[in-house]
Amino acid sequence: MSRKRGEAPEEPRSAADGSDASQVTFEPAVGTPGSAPGGGGRRLALDVHGRLREMILSGALPPGSALLQAEMARKLGVSRTPMREAFRLLQEEGLIDAQPDQRARVRTVDPEDLDGVYGARIMLESLAVSVTAKALTPGDLERMSAALKRMQELSVDDRPDDWHAAHREFHRIATQAVAPHLQRMLVSLGEHSERYIRLAQLGVHNSWARAHSEHEALLEALRLSDKDEAVRVISRHLARTALNVLADIAPEYEPAATRTALGIAGNGQA
Repeated sequence: MSRKRGEAPEEPRSAADGSDASQVTFEPAVGTPGSAPGGGGRRLALDVHGRLREMILSGALPPGSALLQAEMARKLGVSRTPMREAFRLLQEEGLIDAQPDQRARVRTVDPEDLDGVYGARIMLESLAVSVTAKALTPGDLERMSAALKRMQELSVDDRPDDWHAAHREFHRIATQAVAPHLQRMLVSLGEHSERYIRLAQLGVHNSWARAHSEHEALLEALRLSDKDEAVRVISRHLARTALNVLADIAPEYEPAATRTALGIAGNGQA
């Protein structure tokens, strides 16, 4: 799987293999000072946060990986101050666990978290698709079709970042008619669930073909302004991702939120 240049570790290993931050190799941010006055320090912290966040979501820093602030700050070429702020933001997002006097670690995949995220996504994205179905223009539908074509042409094994960018664009257009506050919630949930999408892609061999057919069905329903069918398709599409990952990582877990949301939004079975 390809990585963004300057971000990929050479040989990431899980915590179970005894990994820590000293085994993760970074290229320092070129031209980035260790500290900056005023708003520059905040921008630097956000840049560091974004780099670490992408590595966690992509799996370059796998679940359970130990993160040492001092070591990572040295390898990224920044001071401890922006690194501490970046760690705080990652903890607020639920991507790392960081307790006082303990080594921070990338959070392991939590079935309850996955279930909650997808329960929320099903409800909110179904609402957004329903509102958007009557508001899409021919140009919007053309952009959705172009994004879907890019997803089909791209190899997720060779170009995962490009595939996920096209996937985000497809879903963004399908939900664009709702108010900005709800759009921000959808973006946040979508980003949070991206690590689960990657797990589903790794764990289910035919998930690509099934997902593509579901995206095609959503686009067709939106072309026809059929909001009921669009809601049914998107709710089942999201639920299937969650249930596939749960079946792989925690088959004993009962996904009450996902199934309840599917029943409310989709009026169907997983």
